[in-house]
Amino acid sequence: MSMPAALDRYYTREEVLALPDDGNRYELVHGELLVSPSPRWVHQTVVGNLYTVLRAYVRRHDFGQVLLSPADISFGGRDDVLVQPDVFAVGSEYRGEQEWEAIRTLSLVAEVLSPSTARSDRFTKRRLYQEMRVPAYWIIDPENRHAEVWTPEATVPVFESVRLTWQPAGAPAPLVVDLAELLER
Repeated sequence: MSMPAALDRYYTREEVLALPDDGNRYELVHGELLVSPSPRWVHQTVVGNLYTVLRAYVRRHDFGQVLLSPADISFGGRDDVLVQPDVFAVGSEYRGEQEWEAIRTLSLVAEVLSPSTARSDRFTKRRLYQEMRVPAYWIIDPENRHAEVWTPEATVPVFESVRLTWQPAGAPAPLVVDLAELLER
């Protein structure tokens, strides 16, 4: 289960980046270290399916770029934040960018739930993404076959069991993702 590594310790971005490459995923939200094991097969299948659909859409509309973790997103080099969204989109202003620290805004974040990440994805990271004004945050739950859709202003999620829709600013048409296809194993 993804849990804080130490409740009485405030970690920094530099400390997390210096941790050993031991197969765990290390993330940091407001100084809280989150540690989770490598994802399961179903998680990676859904991540791959989503990446494929999002990438085709973004390329077709020349919107920006869709990326996968591992990534070290700290919203401009914040010392107390370092997250690794499963799948995320950035706008065209980051075209040609080479450094994670340069990323200050995300257009879309999608996390695929695993037993080890459910708490941090739904609460800790969700609050961070809302604070950072990420326009669309999708929490995809393969086990229950639905998604939670969050916006910066939302106090409760919108639950979707049929489709997800995303239309970034300036895009001529929305992307509609069929959840049954996305969750196909």
